[in-house]
Amino acid sequence: MTITVRGLEAGYTQGVNILNGLDADLGEGEVVTVIGPNGSGKSTLLKTVMGYLSPSAGSIEVDGRSVAGVRVHKRSIEHRIAYVPQVDNVFRPLTVRENLETGGQHLDRARRKERIAELMDTYPLLAKKMKARADSLSGGERQIVAIGRALMTNPKHLLLDEPSAGLSPALTAQVFETVSTIAHRENVAILLVEQNAAQALEISDRAYVLVIGRVVLSGQAREILANEEVRHLYLGGVPMTEETKERNRDPEERRA
Repeated sequence: MTITVRGLEAGYTQGVNILNGLDADLGEGEVVTVIGPNGSGKSTLLKTVMGYLSPSAGSIEVDGRSVAGVRVHKRSIEHRIAYVPQVDNVFRPLTVRENLETGGQHLDRARRKERIAELMDTYPLLAKKMKARADSLSGGERQIVAIGRALMTNPKHLLLDEPSAGLSPALTAQVFETVSTIAHRENVAILLVEQNAAQALEISDRAYVLVIGRVVLSGQAREILANEEVRHLYLGGVPMTEETKERNRDPEERRA
């Protein structure tokens, strides 16, 4: 496993935990979605893995190495973890290029230029908007810039907190398409927290359902998506798409 979390307890106030003995794994090149009600600890999990919060108990290992006591900057550079928060994830007065450059500030000038060129080739939006200020972009465009900025470090692990928050359905689809491309084309393992759970599960390999800081259900994303109780409690009863129904049909049925 690329990231292994065991018995994790963490919170924002001493003695008051949001995470209560949480276990989770993120494998190489996987997209793993974390869903659950508000206050269940989804964002807290990402912040603790990234190092913004220190756990009161439990362990986090990246590629078999403990990151206990390792600061955020070192987790980013040495353990190749990148994190995109839900808000304040771009520098709005700066251009797209300047945002990308800040994400790669630890790189030498030649490598930084090369990495920006690579991202422009992979994500055409970045190439089209390179000279535009971030505050002139739509919400979906800013999210893609924020993800691009995180990718400047060439991470192996990407933590995304609500990337579709406040976006229109069309922009949400664009962001999820970008997430899927990152995982499959660049082999980046992605831990994704999303309120738009149904669409997130559509592009995921596995999923965890959190309640009060504990995993109450885990499994293949398609199984979680097909679970009627999960759909009722956490997906708003959203019906499955025809594509999802087809994926969940028994192989023998498909051949019939």
